[in-house]
Amino acid sequence: MDPVLRPVVDPTFAVAALAFVAGGAALGTVSGLIPGLHANNFALVLAGAAPSIPADPLLVGCAMLGAGVVHTFLDVVPSLSLGVPDAAMAVASLPGHRLVIAGRGREALRLSAVGSGLAVLIAVPLAVPVTWVMVHAYPTIRANIGIVLAAVVGFLLVTESSRHAAVAGFGVFLASALLGSVTLDVDPNAPLSTGGMLAPLFTGLFGAPVLIDAIDGAGVPPQSDARIAMDRRPLGITAAAGSFAGAIVGYLPGVSAAIAATAATPLVPRSDADRGFVVATSGASTSNTVFALFALVALGVPRTGVMVAMEEVAVPFALPVLLAATALAAGIGFCVLLLVGDAYLRIVGRTDYTRLSLGVLVFLVGLSFLFAGVVGVGTLVVAAALGLVPPRVGTRRVHLMGVLIGPLLLGS
Repeated sequence: MDPVLRPVVDPTFAVAALAFVAGGAALGTVSGLIPGLHANNFALVLAGAAPSIPADPLLVGCAMLGAGVVHTFLDVVPSLSLGVPDAAMAVASLPGHRLVIAGRGREALRLSAVGSGLAVLIAVPLAVPVTWVMVHAYPTIRANIGIVLAAVVGFLLVTESSRHAAVAGFGVFLASALLGSVTLDVDPNAPLSTGGMLAPLFTGLFGAPVLIDAIDGAGVPPQSDARIAMDRRPLGITAAAGSFAGAIVGYLPGVSAAIAATAATPLVPRSDADRGFVVATSGASTSNTVFALFALVALGVPRTGVMVAMEEVAVPFALPVLLAATALAAGIGFCVLLLVGDAYLRIVGRTDYTRLSLGVLVFLVGLSFLFAGVVGVGTLVVAAALGLVPPRVGTRRVHLMGVLIGPLLLGS
């Protein structure tokens, strides 16, 4: 019997698929709520455990997709709740943190949920025509990938707020590119065989610096109502832009959701810039899973850790089943985010913030050791030092993505 039709004609398979998606969603909830645990590393851990699971690889693929999609919904919770600086540092902080400082953290959670949810609804029908275009355009893009990535870097620099910020951003890009060139190909001796250097690099560049800057901060202030203050039209436009930007993340190497969101935010009114960034980033991150799935099926190119894991497990490309699993996981992620997000903010708000920040930093060091050993801890320290630079020189942290783009440019 054709596996593509099984969920329609085989109730037993349908029930099993629902159970595996739910199990994957539970794992994605746990990983999303743990600060510093990147979805790519978690997916590779699942791939390492997959051979011991006595089940159809398609069911295992449903679980992986469930975990990956729900992770993209839930990872906003620790990123909003932890690393919140003092109000005096709000200008230099991340857009989501500025909303938390203003008492709009509950709204930010709902903006993220709406951005991710709408992005999936838009991405599923959009993926077919976008994939058709990319199948025809990809040979040209691949042959000129250096020019494409250089254009991305140029776009990030010319959209900076000033010439000083652009020059500083270019310096940050070069430094992070050098760090990536030195560390990405290192094969660490780590406790987890499915680890790698991405965990300490991304934790050091984007996670640890925010926590370090927040050690003396006031933490999460009391949060007001959860009403979304962003008008429906810019909200919908930004979610659509984030979903389309997710296609860029899904098909181009080295381009992150933050870069895609930066490309989408010019469509957002300046008064809603922070809200728009939250919506666009969440939308790009979640829709990326849909586009990355189509990129794997159509081009044979795994662009995310989840897709790499699915390829390693030899998951059959039964698109109706996998898309249904993605849609179901998105619904679960939306509901779980609304259920746990507010409680997470309240718990963090009642905790001694200095001790909490230090405790999370220690946890991130331990996580880096598990994934990359002693080399990973050293990389984390160096990356964290570099990650502290952008706000101090007046430029955006997004230029730190040079850690991936730089080595790709050198190899193109």
